[in-house]
Amino acid sequence: MNKNQWIDEDLLRRFESDGTDAHRLCTIDDGWAERFGAEVLISFRSNPARDRLLAEFQTWATSRKVQVNRVFGRFLPRKNEERERPILLQGSAGQTLQTTAAENHLKFGIDFDAGYSVGLFVDQRENRRFVRQIKPKKVLNCFAYTCSFAVAAARAGAQTVSVDLSRKSLERGRHNFALNELSTDGHQFIADDVRPVLRRLARRGEKFDMIILDPPTFSRTKGGAAFHVENDFEALIAAAVEIADRNARLLLSTNCETLTEQALERMARYSLKLSRRSGALHREPKPADFPPGAGARSIWMTLN
Repeated sequence: MNKNQWIDEDLLRRFESDGTDAHRLCTIDDGWAERFGAEVLISFRSNPARDRLLAEFQTWATSRKVQVNRVFGRFLPRKNEERERPILLQGSAGQTLQTTAAENHLKFGIDFDAGYSVGLFVDQRENRRFVRQIKPKKVLNCFAYTCSFAVAAARAGAQTVSVDLSRKSLERGRHNFALNELSTDGHQFIADDVRPVLRRLARRGEKFDMIILDPPTFSRTKGGAAFHVENDFEALIAAAVEIADRNARLLLSTNCETLTEQALERMARYSLKLSRRSGALHREPKPADFPPGAGARSIWMTLN
């Protein structure tokens, strides 16, 4: 899919047959539009980009006969601390700001009132599909947010440990388990900084056959400790390798614009060298609704 191109009818039908109504609709230089069930979110860096996406979306929705409840918009700031929750651009203001979206027949709660991010990162769809395909037994989901990877793993029969600084996000994760009629028995939700959790797990001798590492570009704990993905990701990968079982798979993913997939590969190879282990790297296909260069950069590392 190219920039400035709205998804065509064939791709829309494929999503419908896959039980997916959460996906990218269009990407332009200064923003994009995404669908979450019956709602649409327009993300923009300028007002002209917002107005263009809104006008083009209305034309697209009419031509495709897609029923939409509301359209929200959010500004894409340069600094994380300037992020704000989406605002209603079109539709009734009297309805709840919570809804549900589907991905490969899994359900996820969406909340336009919870903050800048609404609850599901659609650029990770193929990686979540891979999790279900592999059917891991024990998964560590770091920077879990609303636990979408844990839900995918649990559906495939795995036990999961989800770690995130935000208790509210983890509660939304529990809600996602409930939406999919998945029991939380055998699953842990830990509200803490990932780094000390990795050290505790290593001291206890715990091992995982899948570890998800999709950290934010920047975060800060309540105690003031900062995490910068450009500076700290390599050490994070090395710590994760210590608790990875034989033949374990690690997802290394980032939305940081300055970190390429080649940079992730270098970090992965350095972590293997440091741990004196061997492994292989591969990439899952890019989501069909994302043009080249858009969305998260991701690689999978398989340890021997």
